[in-house]
Amino acid sequence: MGKVLEVKQIEKYYGNKSNLTKAIDNISFCVEKGEFIGIMGASGSGKSTLLNCISTIDKVTAGHINVNGTDITKLKGNSLNKFRREELGFIFQDFNLLDTLTAYENIAIALTIQKVSTSEVERRVNEIAEKLGIRNILEKYPYQISGGQKQRVASARAIVTNPKMVLADEPTGALDSKSARQLLETFEYLNEELKTTLLVVTHDAFTASYANRILFIKDGKIFNEIIKGTNSRKEFFEKIIEVQTLLGGDLSDVL
Repeated sequence: MGKVLEVKQIEKYYGNKSNLTKAIDNISFCVEKGEFIGIMGASGSGKSTLLNCISTIDKVTAGHINVNGTDITKLKGNSLNKFRREELGFIFQDFNLLDTLTAYENIAIALTIQKVSTSEVERRVNEIAEKLGIRNILEKYPYQISGGQKQRVASARAIVTNPKMVLADEPTGALDSKSARQLLETFEYLNEELKTTLLVVTHDAFTASYANRILFIKDGKIFNEIIKGTNSRKEFFEKIIEVQTLLGGDLSDVL
């Protein structure tokens, strides 16, 4: 398959010498093309910081992150902006759709920035909207559609540029159970049918059970890793719960 992501001995500190917080403590792992990775851990474990470093929202204090052979920790200015624009897709908990644009325009904006021709934009937006079941809402504005539909529009926007990876931080956090399930089925489709590489940070074992592999983060380090393999999603869910129990004793702190 080939590696899409290599995280090599990264560290992230906040504060100064008298009050230093080590958010990430010497983490290393790789992600193969087409994997669906879940990143789990209690609040404050470092999982969102890890995602922010991979997405270039935050800078590492030490170590290196390679995406498709490019060391992104060395990118600056226009090179960094180009990388974000062309290589990564983002799905946020609060959707981050622009209220003054239709669903179509929200999806198309990333292609417009890349100066893709109008006819190609139309083709790609309609193609991905068809695949995600949102063709019928393309002319509607965000306030006219449900939370689940908003998140599918956000997913379409994230993948319409054919990024190397799609990163999602608590993507089901603002959704009801039905909308969350629809989004997770969308992720499953993106991963299995379109071979999209996904990294999803979540507190939720049900959300994580859709992934192929889970990295558990505790105190800024990888505490454990489990692989779905031939397990059913129900069996994988139960394995996730077992590790969560080891992670923190009281499950209510983790879920």
